[in-house]
Amino acid sequence: MSVPSETRSIGELLGDAVSQLSQLVHNEIQLAKAEMGQKLSSAAMGIAFIGGAAVVMIAVLTLLLMSLALWLVGLGFSPVAAHFTAALIGGVIAAVLVAIGLNRLKPEKLTPKVTIQQLERDVRTAKEIAK
Repeated sequence: MSVPSETRSIGELLGDAVSQLSQLVHNEIQLAKAEMGQKLSSAAMGIAFIGGAAVVMIAVLTLLLMSLALWLVGLGFSPVAAHFTAALIGGVIAAVLVAIGLNRLKPEKLTPKVTIQQLERDVRTAKEIAK
């Protein structure tokens, strides 16, 4: 029984290594594109939440704040104080919604972490092979 032996020259081995490294870089680029697409989608959702909040707040909060002001007047507040209090409450609600939207747009939430980790592993592996 004979064992097939494949002898390859150093040039062929280096050629294969370069080819595989090229394929690895290509795969990493594809991973980065996919991950950035996912991160951009998340950012778009954050922007959509802010936009949706703005549209809803214009209509709903106008009515709610007018009702609140009228209720406060009924409780004995002066009309000016009642409307100012209602506006202040509306401002707090708007600030909370904006904070939620901005939280989704933080740079650390948009960083392609998986790609960076994979590239760091690839660099370590390439250094080990080069030794």
